[in-house]
Amino acid sequence: MRRFVLLDRFNPFQMFLFNFDVPNSVIVGIFLIVTFKIYLEITKGVCRSKKRLDGKTIIITGANTGIGKETALDLALRGGRIILACRYLKKATLAKDDVVEKTGNNNIVIKKLDLASFDSVREFAADVLKNEPKLHILINNAGCAGIEKRRTVDGLENQMQTNHFGHFLLTNLLIGLMIETGEKEQEETRVINVSADLSFLCRNLNLDDLNFARDSTAGTLLAPLKIYGASKLCNILFSVELSNKLQSHGKAVTVNSLHPGAVLTEFGRFSIVANIFMRLFAPFLKSPREGAQTTIYLAVADDVANVTGQYFRDCKVSYFQ
Repeated sequence: MRRFVLLDRFNPFQMFLFNFDVPNSVIVGIFLIVTFKIYLEITKGVCRSKKRLDGKTIIITGANTGIGKETALDLALRGGRIILACRYLKKATLAKDDVVEKTGNNNIVIKKLDLASFDSVREFAADVLKNEPKLHILINNAGCAGIEKRRTVDGLENQMQTNHFGHFLLTNLLIGLMIETGEKEQEETRVINVSADLSFLCRNLNLDDLNFARDSTAGTLLAPLKIYGASKLCNILFSVELSNKLQSHGKAVTVNSLHPGAVLTEFGRFSIVANIFMRLFAPFLKSPREGAQTTIYLAVADDVANVTGQYFRDCKVSYFQ
C-alpha cells in the first residue's frame, strides 16, 4: 500500500512530542539557552602551564584594562618584568598599582605608547632599545572598534593604524632586540598578535585603499565593521608573513595570532552598537580573565615553543582565517 503525506495537511511540529504552544516554546527556549551556555563553558580554553617567567621581559600594549590587564596580572604572578605600554598614563598607573598589589611583583613598568601616532611608537621603541637589554615576549593587544571614521595625525584611518599599522611598526622596530635575545639565550622569543574572528567581516582587502575612502561601504553604518575586520585580518596576515621571513633565524622568534573570544570588557565604549550587544549577551560572553587565556597560553606554554605562523582560539590552533 503506497504511503504518502498531503503536504497541505502536514504540520512539521507533529514530529515533536508536544505542541509548540507558549508554555512549551518557553521551555524549549530555556533548554536551548542553557545548552548553548554549557557548550560555551566546556569549550573555553584554559592555560594550564605553570611556567615561571623570572628574568623575562614582556611588553603588553593596552595593558591598563580588559584582556591586557588580565594578561599582565597572570604574567606578573609568574615573575616576569612587565612593561605596560599604554596611551593614558593615569589609567596605566592605576593598573600598575593594582597588578603590584595583587601579585607582589614590583617589577612593573609603565611606558607611554599611542599607537595612533607613529612618532609615539618610535619614541616608545627607542626607549625600550635604550633601557631594556632584552625582550622575550611582545603582546600586541591594544585595539579599538566601531568608532566614527576619522584620520590619525599620520593621515591614516584610525582603526587601521591603532589595530594594525601601529603594531606593525612597533614589532619591526623591536624585532632585532627579540632576535638578539633569542639567539643569546638559546630560547625562542615570542610575538603575539591579538586578532579576532571578526576578520571575516572583510571579504576583500584592497591594498590600494587601506584608508577605505573608495570602499563600497564608505559613508554607511557598515563601514566601521568592515574596517575593523580588515584591521584584524591584517593582524593575521602580518603574523604569517613575519613568521615566514624569520625562518632564516631558526626558532629565535615565533609569531602567532589569536582570537580571544567574545569578551565582556570596556571595548564597547568605542561603539553604541557594541555596547548594546555586550549588555544583551553579557551572560554568554567571556570574562576578561577567560578572554586572556589564549594570549597567556601563547606566552608561556612549552607545547607552542616551536609553533609559528598559526592562528589560535581557546588555546589550540584554529584553521578559521
